[in-house]
Amino acid sequence: MIDTASKAGTVEQFQRHSQDTGSVEVQVALLSARITSLTGHLKIHKKDFHSRRGLIHLVNQRRKLLDYIKRKNHERYATLIQTLGIRR
Repeated sequence: MIDTASKAGTVEQFQRHSQDTGSVEVQVALLSARITSLTGHLKIHKKDFHSRRGLIHLVNQRRKLLDYIKRKNHERYATLIQTLGIRR
């Protein structure tokens, strides 16, 4: 899991206005942080299949959000995946 300080920093970096905590960009950034954390865990604990299932769920959720933002506004999608370093 990510701690509160890094979560607040991620929200602050990707928010679209001062009160924004739930836009697609913020959600994708938070999911990416959790995915990175869980990937590190799974490199150490190779047989943790329950966490692997959770990782797959997070990746699918992030993919759905990215497909949504790509459909609505392609420029925002392109800048988001470039900023996060997501391949696609």
